[in-house]
Amino acid sequence: MKRFVFVFVLLIITFFSFSQNKSDKEPVKTLVDTSNLPKLGLKEESFDFGKIPQGKPVHHTFEVKNLGNIPFKLINVQASCGCTTPEWEKDKEIAPGGTTNINVGYNAAADGMFTKNITITYGDNLTKVITIKGQVWKTPAASAPSNTATQELKD
Repeated sequence: MKRFVFVFVLLIITFFSFSQNKSDKEPVKTLVDTSNLPKLGLKEESFDFGKIPQGKPVHHTFEVKNLGNIPFKLINVQASCGCTTPEWEKDKEIAPGGTTNINVGYNAAADGMFTKNITITYGDNLTKVITIKGQVWKTPAASAPSNTATQELKD
């Protein structure tokens, strides 16, 4: 009786272990056909401005490319806050292989580190996120003090 139970348990374990392995010959079936979806490519997904002075707005241009086989439009380009302003050609249809630009401006009003996300919505509500970052250094509140030593040199 013990042998029968042991063999039975061994057969069940073997059955379940082989049922978990898929054959390499079976293709994986996808439920969604992605060949007709727009494919947005970016030359870069992030840009670091480095150190910038407070009060001086900065800009960077991101290049967007259509990597798919159908044309699409950029529906919206939305920044994570009001200090970041993206500009793009709103009605431009990007043909397969074609490119367009998104110009992102940042108002460096507050000092310190910053990281801002910009969400690109394209095609049928597909999204891609690009990022800008950097550090704003505080500019002096007043101009440089006058140098009295220059008057002594003149005398």
